[in-house]
Order: sequence, then C-alpha cells, then structure tokens
Amino acid sequence: MFIPNTPLDQKEMLAKIGVSSVKELLSQIPQDLLYPVLNLPQALTEQELTAHIHALAEKNKPLNNFIGAGIYEHFIPAAVNALSSRGEFLTAYTPYQAEASQGTLQTIYEFQSCLCALMDMDVATASHYDGATAAAEAVLASLRITGRQEIIVSSALHPHYKQVLDTYVRHLPGVHITEAPLAENGTLDLEALKVLLSDKTAVFLLQTPNFFGCLERAGEVSDLVHKAGALLVALVNPISLGVVQTPGSYNADFAVAEGQPLGNAVNFGGPGLGIMTAKKIYMRQLPGRIVGIAKDKDGRRSFVLTLQAREQHIRREKASSNICSNEALCALNAVIYLTLLGPKGLQEVDELNLERAHELAALISEVPGFKLKYSAPFFNEFVVECPVPAQDIINKLEQKGFGAGYALAGLKGMENCLLVCATETKTEADLKAYQTALKGI
Repeated sequence: MFIPNTPLDQKEMLAKIGVSSVKELLSQIPQDLLYPVLNLPQALTEQELTAHIHALAEKNKPLNNFIGAGIYEHFIPAAVNALSSRGEFLTAYTPYQAEASQGTLQTIYEFQSCLCALMDMDVATASHYDGATAAAEAVLASLRITGRQEIIVSSALHPHYKQVLDTYVRHLPGVHITEAPLAENGTLDLEALKVLLSDKTAVFLLQTPNFFGCLERAGEVSDLVHKAGALLVALVNPISLGVVQTPGSYNADFAVAEGQPLGNAVNFGGPGLGIMTAKKIYMRQLPGRIVGIAKDKDGRRSFVLTLQAREQHIRREKASSNICSNEALCALNAVIYLTLLGPKGLQEVDELNLERAHELAALISEVPGFKLKYSAPFFNEFVVECPVPAQDIINKLEQKGFGAGYALAGLKGMENCLLVCATETKTEADLKAYQTALKGI
C-alpha cells in the first residue's frame, strides 16, 4: 500500500524514532536487497502522461503467440468479461459479512462446485493466488497429515513451481525435496520412482501434462505412491480435463491447478488463479475458505463461509496458511467460462487443442534440423530440438512476427530445446506460417 507522506511528515516520523534519514533506518538491511534511488523525471500532467503511455504502448510488437509454459492463450467468449465486469462483481471484495455478500458468496460456491465436477474431487477452496502456491500448500498439507518429511517431485515439474515449493519448505526442520528422473520418452521413470519411494516419503507431486507437455501414466504413479503410504498431489492443466483423465479417477489426494486458462487472459503473465481441491477427509487441512449453503431464519437458501482457516479467523498457530486471498474476479471468470462451455463444449475445445498441437508438431518435424525431443503423448505443447540455440530461433522468429516458444536453455541438456504451444486460437494458416518462418531462418 502506498502512503503519500510529505517530506515534513517523513522528517517528523524519523525524528520521533531517533534516526536521521530513511537510509539510516534501513541500514541493517543488506544493500543489495534495497531498491536503488529512483531518479524520476518531473511530474507530468494527466494529458501529458496519457500521451506518454500511448507512445510506450505503440512500441509493443503484436506477435502470433506460440508460447505456453504455464500461461496459455485461449479464446474467451465476450460474455465472460461482460458479466464479470458488472459493478456488483467488480467492486466486491472479501465476503466477511455474509448477509451483505450473498452474490459474491454464491459465485464462489458455484466456482467450487464447478471445480469439484471438473477435477472429480470432493471439496474445493477459492482463495489461492496461483497454481504454484496452491501446489505448495497441498504439499504442506501432506506433510502435516503424514508426519513424514520427504517430498518427491518429478524432474518435469515446472521450474517456477519448484522454486516456490523450495521457498515454502527450505526452513522446515528435516524436510527435503527429491527429484524423480524421467524416462527417454519425457515421462516419469517409474522404476526409478519405485526405488525413491519409502516409508519416509510424505508426498509425491505429479504434474500432468508435465512441463514439457507430456501426459503421465497417472494411474500407475498413484498406485506406487499410495503403496508407499504417501499422498499424491496432482498438478493439472484444468482445461485439459475435457479429454484427459481427472485427478479423482486416479485417486489423487489433492488436485491443484493454475486456473488462468479458464476464461482469464494472458495479461503478460498474470494475475493467476490458484485452484485447490481435495478428498473430503482432508478438508480441514485446506487453507483459505470454503463457502457452503445454509438457511436463514425464514428457511430461504443462503450462503456462508463454512470453513475459514486463515489467521484472521482462528488462532494464528492453528492457521493452515496466510498465503491466500480473495480471487473472486478471476474465479468468476472461470465459472462463467465453464458454464458457457459446459462438458461438451470443454471437450470440443480440448480436441481442438490436441489437433492444433499435433498438426504443428508434424509441420515442424518436416523442417530439416528440427525434431521432437520426446515420444510420449502430449496435450497442447511439446519440446522441439533445434539445430541452433533455442533463443536464436526465438529472436529470429520475433522479427517475423512470431512468439516462437519458450527457450529451455536453463535446464540441463536442453540448450537447443524449444517448448512450443498451440491452442485452439491457432488456425491452420497460422501453423503453416510458423513452419514457413522456420524454413526461412
């Protein structure tokens, strides 16, 4: 929150606490963690600022986007934003006062209901920032439930999710993370996973489709994990569940996701929408809030916050998390999107994703020097081995109007690998144009 203190205000406050300057106040903080002094230009008038922003916006290059890697471009029906931008939704915030927040509470309840149906799970919350924090919270819940300290994740887990998970657990005594290797086809090496699983394993975090787009053998993984007495957290792409098996079908204990693909625009990477669902027996381990149905004094249906596990509601030491907030607008977009599509519409969207991605993979494979790295079935993205560093491909195709993909050079052995995504937003002409652009470099 920005508090506009005047220089006089600052001087009086500094004098009150006995320091001479803000620099002295922050002297105990390592200098490399502090923002540098901002050399801001002179203030502009509203008209000048508007012109300046328009000039900056004109520098953006519109690209035909084939980048996925966790945030995906999908067609959003006009009704989604038309409804979610209505004043009664747009201005609503945290629904602490149930009698005055029935509309907001109902939309959250409908969101939870849609997620339970989509993921085939018992309960869902509506209060997580993004997929990464939802995944980390599910892992923490698994540690509490099992009393064990080992976390196993796939080597094909999104690297950003690995970083978030590491941040959550790095200072928990005895807790450590182990990575399970991949087989040559791009999915988990199940024999290696068998060896890693033990009576010390609390949880296995499975991403499917994984970071490379490959679909894992989730049922077999689930059997191995549960045989070891551990819990399974399934991290899924929610829009894939019209054609891909649901987490409930392979007995996941928790199922989490990044909900951005459900009616929320790319927006340069945010905001996200954390989805978290679980079996009913683990409901009280869920952070955030759950909305339920009750009756008022006249017997009419009403909505209430049934479960509130944040430190604002219960004793701090008993709170399951405080890293959650109200995601009502993003959740509302998701529930409107899912309601508009329905099960049949979602399946049709998924089939288009499958078709477009596989068509593009085939076209790229026809270009000399380019080939698919993995042979496993994939959903809407895949890894391409390039004859030159992937970043070179990205730079050259950007000049031709394409967002070519996501360079995997930061991963071991993937210097020349490019993660490419094609959703239902791409036409056959778009796919052919991408192939032509590759041939021309």
